[in-house]
Amino acid sequence: MVTANVIGSGPNGLAAAVTLAKAGVEVTIYERNAIPGGGARSVEATLPGLMHDHCAGFHPLSVNNAFMVDAQLDTFGLEWALPEIQYAHPLDYGRGAAAHRSIQHTVQQLGDPAWQVLFGPLARHFAKLSADVVHPMLQLPQSPIGFARFGMRAGLPANVLAKAFRTDEAQALFAGVAAHAFRPLHTLGSSAIGATLLAAAHAVGWPVAKGGSQAIVDAMLKALDHYGATVVTDAHISSVADIPTADIVMLNTGPAAAADILGSAVPDRVASGLRRYRYGSAAAPVSLAVEGGIPWLYEPARRAGTVHVGGSFAEIAVVEAQIAKGKMPRNPFVLVGQQSVADPGRAHNNIHPVDAYAHVPAGYPHDATELIIRQLERFAPGVRERIVARSSRTTADLEADNPNFVGGDIVSGANSMDQLLFRPRPALNPYRLGPARAYLCSAATPPGAGVHGMAGYNAARSALEDLER
Repeated sequence: MVTANVIGSGPNGLAAAVTLAKAGVEVTIYERNAIPGGGARSVEATLPGLMHDHCAGFHPLSVNNAFMVDAQLDTFGLEWALPEIQYAHPLDYGRGAAAHRSIQHTVQQLGDPAWQVLFGPLARHFAKLSADVVHPMLQLPQSPIGFARFGMRAGLPANVLAKAFRTDEAQALFAGVAAHAFRPLHTLGSSAIGATLLAAAHAVGWPVAKGGSQAIVDAMLKALDHYGATVVTDAHISSVADIPTADIVMLNTGPAAAADILGSAVPDRVASGLRRYRYGSAAAPVSLAVEGGIPWLYEPARRAGTVHVGGSFAEIAVVEAQIAKGKMPRNPFVLVGQQSVADPGRAHNNIHPVDAYAHVPAGYPHDATELIIRQLERFAPGVRERIVARSSRTTADLEADNPNFVGGDIVSGANSMDQLLFRPRPALNPYRLGPARAYLCSAATPPGAGVHGMAGYNAARSALEDLER
């Protein structure tokens, strides 16, 4: 029987393992921590019984993607839930904007037809678009015309694309999704991630896993048990010599770490490319237990699963540029997850779990809790008094818990134009690490960060195709 070792049990490692095990490969997963799951775990971060998502909370690229369809995780207990409003963006004085599933409803509330012109075609053809964006950019797209249409928007700096909107609300609503890229909004390609997430919001929504992101991990672990795979925890692997020999090695690690683990098994040119991989700005998260939820002045934000906090487009553009230069602003961009809006069972006794993080410079050493709460107070006065418990992590805490988050970079690599196109290195097959049947399957490979499993699935499919040859 063909055997495979998977190093790292984050969502992409588990996705690779499920894909291989379902194909009949004998799979063993090695995880350095005591609990598998990586960035898709859920934990009692504030109060007993109140589950907070350890990192990722919403999963817009997970619905009906190739891995989810192939793995059939719904048969292993995974259920999705959608908020009424996918994401919202409060502005000063109780103003704001909201993204609904219906793009027509969104445009009507924005009063800006450019939103429909720019993003309507992407949303209508999202199934074909998403099938292309989750694969390496050097491959031929399945839908060339649709992908070209996407590229005309995605390749632009976000501040250029935002000029198409005539209202502050539309510009701000776009700024919030563009900022997910953790890069300055005046740089080439800074519209790409925002345009993708925005199209997903109107096409399929921004769902949560019922019960928390841990439910995705639990479903994959059940699938692995069903297919006879083995998970070994508390297993720190520093070299392939630490584990039994296998026909396939999957590494859910950073690129440089993969080169270190494989050693001489990686050709020098490949190892050099992996070590040149760059990381970007960081996140500083805080988990809050909030009585009654956050009292946003902009009422639709109370019904939104995700809320982007940062003010106007111009304000967000300034602070994102500061962070990229290593300067910590006093009013950072903050992403707020209100998972109980979509999944009411997550709240207990009217106490709601809220997961937020601020964008901070790489390696920022301080706790950002007070900065985050000040930003929340700006748009939701009185929220401080509703917080009954809190916990926080620094960038160092993030990296210590998950070495793939270098310097606190939770998207596992800078989303610069070159790395958007050619991560982790320029190659027709960026997963394959030379002739030794070793493959990189982490979020450093296409399509990048997010609990969608596609990086692991793509890497595993590459390994299976190589076996067939």
